[in-house]
Amino acid sequence: MNALDPTPRTGHLTVDDLKTTVDNGDITTVLLAVPTMLGQLKGKRLDAPRFLKTIKGGAEMCAYVLATDVDMEALDGFELTGWEQGFGDVHIIPDLGTIRRLPYMPGTVLIHADALHRSGLPIDVAPRTMLRTQIGRLKDLGLDVKVGLESEFMLYRGTAQQAHAAGYRALEPVAPHNLDYALDHPMALTDFLDDLENVLRDAGTPVEAVKTEGAPGQIEVTFPYGEALAACDAYTVYQHAARHLAERHAMVPTFMAAPQSEVGSGLHLHLSLSREGRNAFAIPQEGDLPETMQEAIAGLLSGLPHLAPLWAPNVNSYKRFRPRSFAPTHFTWGRDNRGCAIRVTGHGDGAHLEVRLPGADANPYLGLAASLAAIHHGLTERPEFPPETTGDAYQTDDGLPVPADLVKALADFRSSKLALDAFGPAVVRHYAYAARHEIRWHLHRVTDTERERGFLRA
Repeated sequence: MNALDPTPRTGHLTVDDLKTTVDNGDITTVLLAVPTMLGQLKGKRLDAPRFLKTIKGGAEMCAYVLATDVDMEALDGFELTGWEQGFGDVHIIPDLGTIRRLPYMPGTVLIHADALHRSGLPIDVAPRTMLRTQIGRLKDLGLDVKVGLESEFMLYRGTAQQAHAAGYRALEPVAPHNLDYALDHPMALTDFLDDLENVLRDAGTPVEAVKTEGAPGQIEVTFPYGEALAACDAYTVYQHAARHLAERHAMVPTFMAAPQSEVGSGLHLHLSLSREGRNAFAIPQEGDLPETMQEAIAGLLSGLPHLAPLWAPNVNSYKRFRPRSFAPTHFTWGRDNRGCAIRVTGHGDGAHLEVRLPGADANPYLGLAASLAAIHHGLTERPEFPPETTGDAYQTDDGLPVPADLVKALADFRSSKLALDAFGPAVVRHYAYAARHEIRWHLHRVTDTERERGFLRA
């Protein structure tokens, strides 16, 4: 920004900033986007001057973007939309507090939007709506939510097109071996990380830390603590940027939970509750957990088993939960114990909970909404506070086991009173149907691993 042009060149823009940048030709395109059930951004490229003329009216989008699978197949069977309803449109209304430049796409801003019925009511199955609902339920108890997201993903050499042409086989990670906490990375990886950090900072989505992880080619990105909805919006920008920049560097990322055998990537949710501006999870010097934190932990451990399709939505999600993998195998809690599902971490006023169950494939809005619904259950129903798990969490009999697969998870979700009370029957039916479709898709498909194991020996 300079004296001749007072318009911010980076980060978030106000509506007035946007008008100025459009008038001077600096911004020409608006990406108006809603997060899907999978957490990906879908929407339209709009001419910026025309968008400003119709800004209050938003735009329209086929409702199936909130009722489809990873292949964007036009699925029948959802109540929201389908062939019987003619796959009609929904309104998408811009959230004007989310205007941000995309430095890796010159002349372009991204605006998150909310999906509304023609009546003007929010669509209850939309991820942003679901998260807002759970934030509101805790607000009614006098509690505010703070969140920091910690994301892992894998990065391979070659473009997405090359990986697809190879059938996603024999992929070469950008690093040849374990570079956990390393500060000497291959030059190509350093260049990518530099670009990613720079564009996220300029997009108003700065990272807190970046490190390479235990699997070759695995990256971890940690974001600062902040407001829950804004944290999830920022996460979608990060994923969009990571994919875009990787292509420029002749690399391809994947946010699969288990992208290859013996490798798992997580999306850890760091969260706390505050009451009248003070951290309700703050741990005093004597070390006893505050009652609010105990109730939250009890709610998470008793509630999340019934909400798994929201934080582990895919068949692949469940292949991450292996012993000694740093992914939990039981619903347990412990102090600074990375083998537990819920980790108590931080010190004093900075104490908070880390929910380690969601994988990299989780939709952050839904994973967080499920966690907040479980915490609400703990605060209002006060289930028994379980004992702490100490030592090797993989050798304990404490807590329920994590669901073995999506079939088991779906059975618990469909019959869950907690899910119905927190989200409503329509939302439960919607996401249960999505899980059933995911299961059916995989049911009769033969995998490369099956052929490798059985081709000559069956």
